[in-house]
Amino acid sequence: MRKLLTMVIAVMLAVTAAKAQSTATLSGTVKDSSGAVLQGAQISVRNLGTGAERTIASDSAGQFVVPSLPPGDYTVKVTANGFGSYTVEKLTLQVDAKTNIDVPMSVASTGESVQVDSSAPLIDSESITVGQVIDRQTVQEVPLNGRHFLDLTVLTPGGVTAPAAGSLTAPSRGLGANSFVTAGNREDSVNFQINGVNLNDMVQNQITFQPSINTTSEFKINNQTFSAEYGRSSGSVVNVSTRSGTNQFHGEAFEYLRNEALDARNYFNPKGQRIAPLKRHNFGGALGGPIWKEHTFFFASYEGLRQAQGLTINSGVLTDAQRAGVTDPVAQKLLALIPRANDSTGSRYLGIAAGPVTTDQGTLDINQIFSANDTLHGFYAIQKDRRTEPTLQNNTISGFGDNRAATRQILTLNETHIFSPRLVNEFRLGFNRISISFNPNVTTDPTTLGLGTGTSGPVGIPQITITGPNLNFGGPSGFPQGRFDTLGILSDTATYTVGKHSLKFGGEFRRFLNANFSGDTGTIGFNTVANFQAGRANSFTITPTQTTSRIYVNAVGGFLQDSWKITPTLTAELGLRFEWNGSPVDGANRLVLFDLPSASLYQVGTNGIGNSPYTQNYNYEPRVGFSYDVFGNNKTVLRAAYGYMADQPESNVVSGLNGNPPFANRVTYSNATTTIPLSSLYASAGAAGIGISGVQRNLRNAYTETFNFNVQQELPWGLVGSIGYYGSVGKHLRTPLNVNQPNASGVRPFQVISANSPISRNANISGVNITQISSIGMSNYNAMWLTMRKNFRNGLNFNFNYNYSKSLDTGSLSGTVLQDATRPYLNYGPSDYDTAHRISMNAIYALPFKGNRLVEGWQLSGISQWQTGNPLNVTTTSTFTGTANVLHPNLLAPVQYGLTRPSATTVQWFNPATCTTATTGCIFQLPSTGFGNLARNALRGPGFADTDFSIEKNTTIYEAVKFQLRVDAFDIFNHPSFGNPTTSANSSTFGIISSTRFPVGDLGSSRQLQIVGKIIF
Repeated sequence: MRKLLTMVIAVMLAVTAAKAQSTATLSGTVKDSSGAVLQGAQISVRNLGTGAERTIASDSAGQFVVPSLPPGDYTVKVTANGFGSYTVEKLTLQVDAKTNIDVPMSVASTGESVQVDSSAPLIDSESITVGQVIDRQTVQEVPLNGRHFLDLTVLTPGGVTAPAAGSLTAPSRGLGANSFVTAGNREDSVNFQINGVNLNDMVQNQITFQPSINTTSEFKINNQTFSAEYGRSSGSVVNVSTRSGTNQFHGEAFEYLRNEALDARNYFNPKGQRIAPLKRHNFGGALGGPIWKEHTFFFASYEGLRQAQGLTINSGVLTDAQRAGVTDPVAQKLLALIPRANDSTGSRYLGIAAGPVTTDQGTLDINQIFSANDTLHGFYAIQKDRRTEPTLQNNTISGFGDNRAATRQILTLNETHIFSPRLVNEFRLGFNRISISFNPNVTTDPTTLGLGTGTSGPVGIPQITITGPNLNFGGPSGFPQGRFDTLGILSDTATYTVGKHSLKFGGEFRRFLNANFSGDTGTIGFNTVANFQAGRANSFTITPTQTTSRIYVNAVGGFLQDSWKITPTLTAELGLRFEWNGSPVDGANRLVLFDLPSASLYQVGTNGIGNSPYTQNYNYEPRVGFSYDVFGNNKTVLRAAYGYMADQPESNVVSGLNGNPPFANRVTYSNATTTIPLSSLYASAGAAGIGISGVQRNLRNAYTETFNFNVQQELPWGLVGSIGYYGSVGKHLRTPLNVNQPNASGVRPFQVISANSPISRNANISGVNITQISSIGMSNYNAMWLTMRKNFRNGLNFNFNYNYSKSLDTGSLSGTVLQDATRPYLNYGPSDYDTAHRISMNAIYALPFKGNRLVEGWQLSGISQWQTGNPLNVTTTSTFTGTANVLHPNLLAPVQYGLTRPSATTVQWFNPATCTTATTGCIFQLPSTGFGNLARNALRGPGFADTDFSIEKNTTIYEAVKFQLRVDAFDIFNHPSFGNPTTSANSSTFGIISSTRFPVGDLGSSRQLQIVGKIIF
C-alpha cells in the first residue's frame, strides 16, 4: 500500500514521463545608458518563420525570461516609456539553449531607434548542462557517410569512435549505428528524444530509428550534469528538433549516388580479387510551407535507400591437410559447408557475399497556432526497412545470416499554453512502435547432417566455432525471432518565473509493451581443430523449444528545479528528480526465477511470489551547479556542477527467464577437457544438468554521478574556447554472474535443484553454469576536454575538440562475462572504449568568390578525427572446468607490438608467442590450469584516423531556386584504419588483423566517393 501511495503521489505531482527540453529559452536584462535597470520595458519576440509573437515585461530587476520557444530565427524588439526602441533583427535560438542578451536603452530625446543584426552572445552564461548543438548547416552540409545524424556525435567533446565490438555502436548497413559512446558512459545508457518525446527502443535502449537528415533541423547532445528535467538514463541525452513549415514554401529534392567504380580497394582486398560491388541510391525530397498563413504550417519528407552491397569475406578455414584429417561422419557433412582455402597461404578463404538493403522513410510535421497563447505541434514518422545479412554474430564465412524486416513509427504531440507572461505549460503525448522479425537464411534440418541437437525440421543448424583458425559458421543462434513493441509517453512541464527565480516542474509517465518470440538453432564450440575432426564438441547450448513473452513495464518520474539568478553575473541551478522504474512483468507470468538460498525454481505469480522478478526501484536524483559570468560581459564564464542520474533497466534484463523450466528445457555445456559427440549433443549436454537463467531479486538501477569544473572564454575573431575537468562514477552497472562457478577443486556450489522446489525438483545442475543478471558493476571516468569553435561568420564555421581521458570499469557492455565471478573486482580495468587521446574537428568554408554563376557558390567542408587505440582483452581455453571461454592466459614477458604482414590478406599486430610452460621467448602461457594473471583489456589495438572532405557548387537557377552539385570523399587520404586483431590465444590467427575497423558498415574501410545532386528552393 505504501508503494502504491508513493507512486500515486508521484503521478499527481508530475503528470508524465521524463521529458527532455526540445525548446529554447530567451532571457536578458534591460538597462538605461547609465547602467540602471529598467522595470516595465516591453519585450516582443517574433518568430521570423511563422509570425508567432510573444510579449513580456521586464521585472523590478530589469530582467525578463521567455521560455518554451521553438528553435529558430527571431526578431526581438524592446520598448519603454521615455526611451527609444531597441531591435535585434535576427536572433537564432537553438534547441535546448538558454540565450541571454543585455539590452541597452537610450533616452527618447536622442531620437535613437537602435537596430542590430544579432546580439546573441557566443557563450551561454546561464546553464550548468555540458553539451553541444549540432546545427542545421552542419547536419546538412558536412560529408556524412550513410547520412545518419548519430555519426556526428563524434564531433562533441567526450565522444569517441567506439570499437566495432559494441552491439549498438557498430554500424548496421543502411541504418547506421544504434547508439554511441561519450564521456565514459555505456552505449546502452543514452536517452534519445525527438521533439521532447522518447525515441528509444526499450528492449536494448537503442535508438528506434534515425530520423532522416532531410527532416532534422538540429540536435543537441548533453553529456554531463544535466538539469533535473532530464531522466530515464544515466548517460548522454540527445535532443532532436525536426524541421517545420513557415509562411514561405521551401523544400528540396536530392539524390546521393555511390558505386564501387568510384571506390579505392580495401587494404585486405588483394589485387587479383575484384572490389566488392556497391550500388547505393539514396534519394528523396521535402516540402514545407503554410496551409493557413500565420496559423497552420506543414513540412513533409520522404527518403528512400536502395543499396546492393557486396561484403568482403576474409576468414581462416581448414587447410587441405586438416580437411583430410576429418574422420567423424557428422563432421564430414559439416565440412561440406566450409569453403576451401583460396589464398596463397592455403589457410584462408577470400570471397564476396551479397547483402541488399531497402529503406523507405516518410515524415509529416504539422504546426498549428490557435492564438498568441496556444500552439500545437505534431510530428509523425514511419520507416520500413528490409535487409539481408550474409554473415551474422561474428560468423566469418557467408551463407548463415538472416533476412529481417521492420516497421518503425513515432508520433509526437506537443501543446504549449501561455497562462500568463510568467507561467508557461508544455504538454506532450507520444508513442514509439517497432515491429521486427529475423529469419535465418538457411533452415537445414540438423538431423539430416546427423547432429543430435534435440531439434528437427527446417530450423537451421547451430552456430559453430572452431578456435584454431578462428572460424565461425552456421546459425545464427537465437533465431528465428521477432517482437512487437509499443511505448506510450505522457509528459507535462510548467515554467514559472518570479523575481530572480525561474522555476520548472513537471514529470512523466511511460508504459512499454513488448510481445516477442524466439527460437534457437544453438551453438557448438570446438577448442581445437582436432576436436572438430573427431566430432567431439567442448561446448553446446540450445533452447530447443520456442519461447514467448508479453512484457509490460511502467515508469514514473517527476522533478522540480530552480534557476536562481543570485546576482546579474551568478546563476545557480538547484534541482531534484524522483524516478520510479517498475520491474518488467509478463502478462501470463511466464518468468521463472532461480532462488539461490533454497536452490529452487519459482514461477512468478505462484506460490506466494509476486509477478515482479526483482524489487522495485526508487531513485532520488539531486542536480546542483552554478554559472559565473566573471566580468559581467558574457565573455568569461566559470561553471561547476554535480548530477546524479539513474538508468531505467532495459526490458531484456528478464529475457532469459522465460527459457527456464517448465517453459523450455535449455541445456548449456562447457568443458575444456571432456568433450561430447556431435551425434548426441543434447542428450550428452543434458546429462550435465538443465540450463538456468536468473536475475538478482534485489537488482538495483544503475546510476552515474557526474561532476565538472570548466571555464569558457570568448576570443577575438568570433572564437570561443573552453577547457575543463570532467569526471563520473558509475555504480550498480548490469553484469552477468556465473553463480554456479566451480571452485579450485572443480566442485560447483549447486549440484541439484532442491527437493522442495515447485519446479524441476531434484534435477541435476552439477555440470552447468547458471547466469544471473546482477547489478555489481562499476565504472569511473576522468578527462580534460579542450574545445574551440567559431560560429558561421565571414563564410567560416568550425569546431575543434581534444579529449585526454581515462575510462575504467568492470565491464563495458551489459553482457560482459567475468573471468572469476567470485572476485568481480579483478575485472576492473580500461573500458573497451577507453581512448587516451582523441582529436575531432569539422569545418565549413564558403569561398568568397564573386562574379558570374561559374565562380560563385563554391563551398568546402570536412570532418577529421584521430584517436589512440582501444584496449584488447586476451582470452584462452583452460583445463579449469566451467569457465573455458573467459579465462586469461599468464603473461610472462612484455608484449611486443609492431606491424608485419605475413600475407597479402593479414597484418600481425603483436608478437603472439605462446607456450604451455614458461620458456625463453614466450609471452603468453597456456593452457592455464586456473585463472591467468593477464588483466582484462591489458593490451592495446591500433588507433583510428579518418578525414572526410566535400566540395560543392551551388548555382542559382531562378530567384530562390538553386541547384547543388557536391562530391564527398570519405577517407580522402585512403588511410587504412585497422580493426582489432584476434584475441583468442588458442587461435592460429592470434594477434592477426584481417579486416579494417568497419569492414561492412556505412563508415566504410577505404576511400569512397559519393556524388550528390540537390534542387533547393
